[in-house]
Amino acid sequence: MTYKETLDWMFVQLPMYQQKGAAAMNAKLDNILHFAAVLDNPEKQFKSIHVAGTNGKGSSSHMLASILQEAGYKVGLYTSPHLKDFRERIKINGQVVSEEFVIDFIEQHRPFLEYHKLSFFEMTVGMAFQYFAQEQVDIAVIEVGLGGRLDSTNIIAPEVSLITNIGLDHTQFLGNTLEKIAMEKAGIIKPKVPVIISETQPETKMIFNLIAHQFKSDIVFADEHPTEGYKTDLLGDYQNKNMNGVVATIKQLKSFTISEQNITDGLKKVVSNTGLLGRWQILQQSPLVVCDTAHNKEGLQLVLKQVQKQSYDQLHIVLGFVNDKDVKSVLPLFPKNAAYYFVRPGIPRGMDVYSLWEMAQEQGLTGEKYGSVQKGFEAALDNAQSSDMVYVGGSTFVVAEVV
Repeated sequence: MTYKETLDWMFVQLPMYQQKGAAAMNAKLDNILHFAAVLDNPEKQFKSIHVAGTNGKGSSSHMLASILQEAGYKVGLYTSPHLKDFRERIKINGQVVSEEFVIDFIEQHRPFLEYHKLSFFEMTVGMAFQYFAQEQVDIAVIEVGLGGRLDSTNIIAPEVSLITNIGLDHTQFLGNTLEKIAMEKAGIIKPKVPVIISETQPETKMIFNLIAHQFKSDIVFADEHPTEGYKTDLLGDYQNKNMNGVVATIKQLKSFTISEQNITDGLKKVVSNTGLLGRWQILQQSPLVVCDTAHNKEGLQLVLKQVQKQSYDQLHIVLGFVNDKDVKSVLPLFPKNAAYYFVRPGIPRGMDVYSLWEMAQEQGLTGEKYGSVQKGFEAALDNAQSSDMVYVGGSTFVVAEVV
């Protein structure tokens, strides 16, 4: 198969959460454990850091990888979802996995994948772990896909675990309270493995303390000992919370030599070191065009605060969501004095644009409906003056169509 044919097979034949939502979920670890055994347990052949959380886990994972690269280590990075190319999910020192590896891996294991009906995410985790083991990385930063306890990545034995933030997202899978979601995220805490919590929250602190105590794991609430003087090239004031957790995580790595200069340089060069896209990404300056992948209430609150801090005459917002988001709870966060361009991301889970427009009207948000992200984005650019701002967001899949 060609690379495109391989991806088509992966995306279409087997369930993929990003495309299908709940129908793709397989809430147990049996398949990935079986697959890992077939692969000769590659996850045991490299050191790792495990990163979970509702918001900030992607940015934090890239910060960690950048710092470790600055310290001279060969660093694997596994994240999801991708924006433009599947291979963004699997990187070593910022370089994506080769097309040939993806093709060969799927061809070699396709009979097993088909027979056991592995999910898209399970096969991708196996691919990443095999690649990192084959390439003999010094350490890999592994981002949880969804939740933690039953996430396919949760077969690793990390050097340290990081939990960034707990918010109400994916409630149909993880629970409808912060406490229930925290229990799922806390599933990555391992016996006697240090765990860092980036952001202390009253509803979740006791849960994390209790589980860490049960496992005899040292626990650090990073924002209770905030770092000073660090700056990152990832724009947005909300990255300060992520930096606290990242620096605390780095300081817990016992068998690695990482200097203060490595930390400073790594935080300043996240984008160039890792190729991160879509986090307060400035696409152009006149008019100012910014996109961000924040897609739940907590994440959008932070990003919209950042929007309000910018200088502009008129704000234009290109906005779309997916069906399984609680859109009614996030629309009140958006400013009523902006011009809106309502769009539907081009995936099966994309929210119908008319439904979104109706809900927005109820909240006093006015604008036009567009049949695609590209059409809405082009209309916003056409209408915006050089002194205006265009913000694109609401969903990772909206951002993916403009970056």
